[in-house]
Amino acid sequence: MRAQLKIATLIARQQGLDAGREYLQRIEANTPEDRVQVIQVEAQLLREAKAWKETFDMLKEAVAEYPDSFELRYDYAMAAERVNRLDVLETQLRKVMEIKPDYAHAYNALGYTLAEKTERLAEAKDLIEKALKLSPEDPFILDSLGWVYYRLGQTQEALKHLHVAYNSRPDPEIAAHLGEVLWKSGQRDEAQKVWQTALNENPGHESLLAVMQKYRP
Repeated sequence: MRAQLKIATLIARQQGLDAGREYLQRIEANTPEDRVQVIQVEAQLLREAKAWKETFDMLKEAVAEYPDSFELRYDYAMAAERVNRLDVLETQLRKVMEIKPDYAHAYNALGYTLAEKTERLAEAKDLIEKALKLSPEDPFILDSLGWVYYRLGQTQEALKHLHVAYNSRPDPEIAAHLGEVLWKSGQRDEAQKVWQTALNENPGHESLLAVMQKYRP
């Protein structure tokens, strides 16, 4: 199964999305677990093609077919964010928490979304802190915690967590957040340095380009 899924991904990258999906649909999934893996790979191919609405619709059907799959519900929630359906995102992530209470990514994803897109900041912080207890030192959760502190107006506390996250994993999303908080705290040269370093390693990254454009002198 793993080999066939890898082949489908290679076909999609070399021959196009439709060819990759056609190969996936020919794979014989002998168990529900195998079928879930096939769906997840197809969703990934659609995401790579930025086919957000199609990803959302496909995963909606998949969750109806496999309601006990926390993996599909999580993917569906992430697809919902892309089509601005935050109601679906929250509903699905809370369902994931019911199915798999120790899945840190669900708490982190909901906490970060609330911090980024709403004023429910205390609730966001509680969710992210719960995620961190479940997965200590995870750089992406530390990034979320730093971001919620920034949204709460606690800049120094935000920088502390963002620096730890970035030093642990210099991911472009983390770099975008760290640079923004550095900029807002008056450390503009340092912010530009963080952004440019990340962009050199991740050319064309959307979040980095957006934040650099936002704060272009």
